[in-house]
Order: sequence, then C-alpha cells, then structure tokens
Amino acid sequence: MTGAGELQAVTFGLGAETFAVPVALVREILDWSETFRIPNGPDYLMGLTDLRGEGITTIDLRLRLGLPHVAPTPSTRILVVDVPVDGRTLVLGLVVDRVLEVSTFDCRHIGDAPDIGIRWPSRYIAGVVKRAEGFVVLVDVAQIFSSADTAALVAAAAA
Repeated sequence: MTGAGELQAVTFGLGAETFAVPVALVREILDWSETFRIPNGPDYLMGLTDLRGEGITTIDLRLRLGLPHVAPTPSTRILVVDVPVDGRTLVLGLVVDRVLEVSTFDCRHIGDAPDIGIRWPSRYIAGVVKRAEGFVVLVDVAQIFSSADTAALVAAAAA
C-alpha cells in the first residue's frame, strides 16, 4: 500500500499492539456497552449494539484476529465501521481495547504486510507503518470478513 498522498486513520489498541483503520470507514466511536446476545453465531460475534434504534452487529476484534478475550475496561470502545464486502456495505461494531487518536500517515511510508512472525493472516493487513513508538498495523477490514463470515453474521443478526 504505497503511493503518493496521505491516509488518515483511527488508531486503536489491542493489548500492547497498535492498529488502524481508515477514517473514511469509521462512522462513529461508542463507549462500551453490553450487547444483545445472538445464539449460535461464531465465537467472535458478541451480539447487537443499539445505535439510535438500529441493531449493529458487534464483534470482538481480539477474537477475530486470534488474540485472547479480555474483560471490558473503562477504555473499551466500539468502533462502528462500514465494511465493504461482496459489493455491499456491512455496518459492524468492532470492540477494541482502547481508541488512541486520528493519525495521518504518508502513503510512501506504508510498508507491505510481513509474511512471517505475526499471529494473524497477512491478508488481514493492508500495510504497516513504523513510528518512533513502534509499528502501526493497518487493518484491511474487508479481508477480515470472508463471504462465509458475512453470510454467518447477516444470518445471525436476522435471527
């Protein structure tokens, strides 16, 4: 993901690691609240979060990326994002440990995803940025949810 220009992204933490998603995909950031549980969904599917009367499918991003579950804290947030999947937009709530800031990255400094030494599939990563305080992993939210995942989330939310 290299090229001219800049990318604005919302950075967030999962454990000690820093991730980011493009600002253009983020609808809003919510404080943590309990979800309405949906039975028989994937383990990472937490349930539905009420957003002004609309039920937003909410997932535990830690579990989806293969990280261990942790209990919510006062810093836990829900990033409501638009995920482009299979020619449509899926609105999801991504539960993250904390939201850090909106950052601007020079696209020329965004490196490709590494193929080794990481705990999650490299296809989930749109790029990596090196900063003085460490690496920021740009998450490719569309790749995190395959067609099968999307079908399962839509079916569970409709149930």
